[in-house]
Amino acid sequence: MRAWQVERRKRTRHLIELGGLVVKAGIVDLTADDREMIYGALLWIAAKLQAHDGKHARELWAAKGKQAFNAERDEEKKGQRT
Repeated sequence: MRAWQVERRKRTRHLIELGGLVVKAGIVDLTADDREMIYGALLWIAAKLQAHDGKHARELWAAKGKQAFNAERDEEKKGQRT
């Protein structure tokens, strides 16, 4: 496989994973798959991260995401035990 094909597949996988996070967070359902609204929300997030309190937002959101991933992993482990 050529280098550009490998890179394209990496990029495609990355984009699919990011889209999966949008679905996983419930954004698609909550917005009735309104792409303009989703894009607007993402632009708002980007502006928030660029603002003077961006560091605080990063820390807060990273902690919330970590907590959610950990809770999900714990639930998966519980399901495997039963």
